[in-house]
Amino acid sequence: MKKKGSITVFLALVLSVLLSLVATSIQSVQTAAARTQILNGLDIGLYSLFGQYDRSLLKDYDLFFLDGAQGGTELDLAAVYDNMESYMKPVLKQNSQKLRIKQGGFTGYRLATDQNGEVFYHQAVSYMKDTLGGQGVQALLNRLKDREEKTKQAETDGKTAENGGTLENYDSEMNGAFNKSQEAAEAAKKEEAKEEDFGSGEDGGFSDGESNNAKNPIPAIRRIRTMSLLDLVVPASKGISEVQISTKDLVSKRNLEVGMSMPGNPTEDSSQTSQMLFQKYLTDRLGNYQKPAASGLKYQQEYILGANDNDRANLRTVANRLLLIREGINAACLMSDAGKRAQMHALALAIASGFLVPPAAVIIEAALLLCWSFAESVLDVRELFHGGKVPLVKNAANWQLSLENLPYLLENLDSQRKDAENGMSYEDYLQVLLLAQSKQEKLQRGMDMIEVCIRESKGRDSFRLDCCIEAIEASVDVDANRNRVFTVTRQYSYI
Repeated sequence: MKKKGSITVFLALVLSVLLSLVATSIQSVQTAAARTQILNGLDIGLYSLFGQYDRSLLKDYDLFFLDGAQGGTELDLAAVYDNMESYMKPVLKQNSQKLRIKQGGFTGYRLATDQNGEVFYHQAVSYMKDTLGGQGVQALLNRLKDREEKTKQAETDGKTAENGGTLENYDSEMNGAFNKSQEAAEAAKKEEAKEEDFGSGEDGGFSDGESNNAKNPIPAIRRIRTMSLLDLVVPASKGISEVQISTKDLVSKRNLEVGMSMPGNPTEDSSQTSQMLFQKYLTDRLGNYQKPAASGLKYQQEYILGANDNDRANLRTVANRLLLIREGINAACLMSDAGKRAQMHALALAIASGFLVPPAAVIIEAALLLCWSFAESVLDVRELFHGGKVPLVKNAANWQLSLENLPYLLENLDSQRKDAENGMSYEDYLQVLLLAQSKQEKLQRGMDMIEVCIRESKGRDSFRLDCCIEAIEASVDVDANRNRVFTVTRQYSYI
C-alpha cells in the first residue's frame, strides 16, 4: 500500500529560513577562515622577513636590524616587500580557500639612523639595560661625574697656563737683559767675556742665565716643547697605527635615507643613565690605543673624540688633551706645595741675578712653574700610554720630577715616571673625556666606526646603516574566493 507524503507551506518557509541560516553560517565561517589565513600569512611573511636580520650586526654589536638594501648598494623596499610576499603565498595556498594577493606595500618603516640616530641609540641602550642593569651604571656614572668635573677644570687651567703668554714674557725680559748686557759689555770693552756668559744660543739670543751654580732649565724645556708630543709619550716598541679612512661617505658626513612615520616611534632619551649605558656600549665594542680594533680605524674611541680620518691625528688629539689636563693638575700641585714654591723662587732669583735683572724673578718663576708642570705632565702621559696609572691629584709623595732634573727630562723619560696603583689609567681618562662629549657626537661617530668595520667584511663594502630596517608596517589587499577583498595591516619591530 502506497503512502503519500506532503509538506505544509509553513514547514517549507521554516526550512528555507534554516537553509539560509546554514548557508550564511557556512559563508561566515569561510570568510572568517579566509581572514584568519590572510592574517597568518602576513604575520608569517613579516616574521620570516625579519628572521633574516644582519648577522654581522648581531654577532659583533648585539643589534637586530634587517638589511634593507638586500645585498645591494641602496635601500630597496620593493625587493624587501617581494621577499616578504614570497613567504606569504605558500600560506595563502593552503586549505580550500582561493586567496590571491591583489596589491600590497609598506605603510611605514623605521631605519637605524632615523630621528638623528635615536632608533639605533634606543636599541643599544635597551640591550645594555637588559644585560647590565641600571644600578651599577648609576654608581659608575656618579664616580665618573666627579672625575669629569675635576678633569674639565684641570683642562681649562692647563689651557689658561699655555695661553697666558708666560714664556713670551720670559723671552721679552731675557732678551731685554741680553741687550742691556751687550751694551754694557761694549762700553766696558769686554765683549768676548760677555758673549761667553750671554751667548746667543738657540733661544731667542739669550743665555741659559746660569750663575752661582744655578742651572736654568727653561731653555731645555722650551726645546722639548717644540718636539712632537707623540714621540715623547708613545712607546717606540708599540708604535702608532697609520691607518687612514675616507669619512665622506660615513653616517656623520652624508645625506641619509629617511624612514616613513609609523606608530610606536621611540621617544628621545637624553637621561644621564641612558647616555652612560650607551657610552659603555661603545667602549665595550670599539677599539682604542690600548686595545686596538681588528678592522677599520684601530683607535675608534679616539675617533669619537678627534673625528679625524686617521689614527695618528686622533691619538694626537687625545694626547694633547691629556697633557693639558695633567698640566692643570700639576700646576695646582706646585702652587699648593710650599717647598716646591720655595725652590722655584730661589732658582728664579738666581737666574735673574745671572742676568743682572732681579725684578725679572717674578716672570722667571712663572716660567719655571709652567715648564715644571709641563715636564711632569709629559711623564704622566707617557706612563698612561705605557699602560700605567697616574693619580688624579698629585701631592709631594707621588711627585716624580725634581727641579734639579728638569733640564734632563729627555734622559729621564722612563727612569723618573712612576705607576700609581690607585690612579687612573689611559682607558679611565678616555671614559671621562667621552662623558664630556655630546650625545649626538658619540652617536654619529659611533655609527661611523660600526659602518667602517662592517664594510671591511667580505662582500659588505656597500653596507649602510641608513639602509638597516628596525620596524615595518605592511598592508596587503587579498582577493578571497573571487567575491571579497580583504585589506589587512600588521607591524613588526625588533624592539
